[in-house]
Amino acid sequence: HDDGRMCATWCQAPAEEFVRASIAAFDRGIVILHVLGGTSVELTGRRAIAQTKMTINQRAALDGVMVDVACSGRFYDFVEERDGRWAIVLRQPIFDKDRLDPLVPGTPVPLDPTLLGRFPEEYRHLAYVQTKAGFTVKTDMPLLRGPKVQALYAAGRAWLRGEPHGWAG
Repeated sequence: HDDGRMCATWCQAPAEEFVRASIAAFDRGIVILHVLGGTSVELTGRRAIAQTKMTINQRAALDGVMVDVACSGRFYDFVEERDGRWAIVLRQPIFDKDRLDPLVPGTPVPLDPTLLGRFPEEYRHLAYVQTKAGFTVKTDMPLLRGPKVQALYAAGRAWLRGEPHGWAG
């Protein structure tokens, strides 16, 4: 929806601002591919929670070494029907795991252990690459387990009961 919001690792913003930031990142040479999998939907009246399996793929240079990052998880979407149109009100990723691979197998990848250690294990390599690209990365995103994802699920239940979701990301 026009008032929709995206809560990505590198940008938490209204939809229109997120699109502008994504275009600016692309113009700087940052290319990120999202591969989407199965979706499940819990529907109550004119509201729904949709969960879609996803993998975020990003290619980047780390101190001259080309790498690929793959980060898996789910998009947790608050969806609503307004004036006959279903659309996303809020998208919040949940992160499960990630990995980083050099494009040339066996090439040592120069990683700063202090910087890498700042990020949760579930998306640490993605966050590392994004930080090196100049983004400020959110370090408390919902993960496969833990209080943050439980709070997100509670917000989803409130949404389906017709209440404001109250999720700030």
